[in-house]
Amino acid sequence: MIDKTPLEQWILNKITGRAGEAGRLTPALIASYQLKKLKETVALAREKSLFYRAALGGFPADKISSLKDLQSLPFTTANDISQNPLRFLCCSQDDIKRVVTMESSGTTGLPKRIFFTADDQELTKDFFHHGMTVIAKPGDKVLILLPYERPGSVGDLFAESVRRMNVIPVPYGIIRDPEDTLKVMAAEQADTLLGIPAQVLALACHEAPGENKFQVNIKNVVLNTDHVPRAVVNWIKKKWSCRVFNHYAMTEMGLGGGLECAALAGYHMREADFIFEIVNPLTGAVLPEGAEGEIVFTTLTRGGMPLIRYRTGDLARFIPGPCPCGTVLRRMAPVKDRVKGLVALAGGGLLSMSMLDEALFAVAGVLDFTATISFGSGVDYLAVKTRLAGWVGEEITESIQKALLSIPVVAENIKQGSLALTPIEADCSGILWKPSKRIIRDLRPQSGA
Repeated sequence: MIDKTPLEQWILNKITGRAGEAGRLTPALIASYQLKKLKETVALAREKSLFYRAALGGFPADKISSLKDLQSLPFTTANDISQNPLRFLCCSQDDIKRVVTMESSGTTGLPKRIFFTADDQELTKDFFHHGMTVIAKPGDKVLILLPYERPGSVGDLFAESVRRMNVIPVPYGIIRDPEDTLKVMAAEQADTLLGIPAQVLALACHEAPGENKFQVNIKNVVLNTDHVPRAVVNWIKKKWSCRVFNHYAMTEMGLGGGLECAALAGYHMREADFIFEIVNPLTGAVLPEGAEGEIVFTTLTRGGMPLIRYRTGDLARFIPGPCPCGTVLRRMAPVKDRVKGLVALAGGGLLSMSMLDEALFAVAGVLDFTATISFGSGVDYLAVKTRLAGWVGEEITESIQKALLSIPVVAENIKQGSLALTPIEADCSGILWKPSKRIIRDLRPQSGA
């Protein structure tokens, strides 16, 4: 029998305001609570935020009578934040505890800055604390392979959260030397890893198949990112025979958004802190359950910098039907791609990073890669640079070529003569690449440029 996600009881407690409240959470109860919090958020934003005072001028909170009315409110975009993030503040700058600055992929080129108060950070820690109870137990050790040095960083928030459940955090940080990390895992007898997919893959595949010099005993792995390739999960499970959980988050969500339960069948979302919508990326229309579109969220409990109908740029869908764990909470299917991450090929069809991820990470010894599309002599060129395990043989280049040709849209474009593959570039230096956003770099001249 699969344990029900602890997030159900956590959300019930937040809605009733009483920890340990006995009762039954229902979709109607969630909707009623979200409507109340939505009206409070709109009222706060209209009063305190210079941006929303203008954007929501025609949308007073008392005119919101149902959650469907949310669809009439305008979207917030990354460019809106980049242009002047201070206009989003609903509190004094003296009340801001943490500022995160991110490079923007938007049209302004300006960085995004996201502000959090201490209360905002507490919301995330509370989510991590309760969500992690399905993964780790008191006395377990969690090796945190995420940035932790700065107070309020994702690793720091996780560490403080698991201490509340008597789990021992072992902050380590980004992996630079897999050999050293494996030694720490063995010395600390870590039960659970929390890290970035390609980095954890590099650990799992550091030793050649059949070797087990480090004698680690990993029970659970939590992969913290927007997209977790199934091929990466398979290698990790094969190496350590462990459970692998997906955690979906972005900085704008406060670093915590949704976490899989023991059923490992989609994220359960922070529905007491957010309203999530799936919209058509082109029209903005809300899509029916089960249809894939862009994730849009509205904060319900954030005081420093609330966001209303924020367009994430991530593509996903809600999964129809109940979760095997038996909760009433909805499930979101794992995020695979970005709205701007779908690359149109000259011969027709779209190529995405998720297609490349599943094909290339399935090749034994491929630990990471980058992909670039360029144009020359009337043909698109797909260039792939790979980082490989130290134990791979020369035949891996042929395996990578075959993997690329196994992607139907690649094979079809090559068949038509509109796409060619450049020689595979291999990095066997043993040095891990710095984690970065995984996108296909499109260097072709853009129409109208």
